Amino acid sequence: MPEDAQQPDQDAVDLAHAMFDLARDGAAERLASYVDAGVPVDLTDAHGNTLLMLAAYHGRATVVRALTGRGADPDRLNDQGQSPLAGAVFKGEEDVVRVLLTAGADPDAGTPTARATARMFGREDLVPPAG
Repeated sequence: MPEDAQQPDQDAVDLAHAMFDLARDGAAERLASYVDAGVPVDLTDAHGNTLLMLAAYHGRATVVRALTGRGADPDRLNDQGQSPLAGAVFKGEEDVVRVLLTAGADPDAGTPTARATARMFGREDLVPPAG
């Protein structure tokens, strides 16, 4: 196999970086159109962060809604075991937390869990009580 066959296509890499930027920046309609055209809804970066994780962490509720509406996994953990919900709780992103919970995110997924994160930062109001 030629050495360059093992290298990722630079255009694909550039497109992936652009998708992560759209998720961070809150460009919901534009990102959704790329997903509708075939970009994987659970695309991950080199650290296992999905588009949804980046959108959640940056407080982009509209992007989170668009991605979960297209099948993004609300409980997909990054390489550090963190969930999008825990990231949103950590950042105090109430709108994002509501969207993720509505999409079925598990408050007990990941390490630390969203519940544990809420307790650490005195934001138990953001997640439903256990049980």
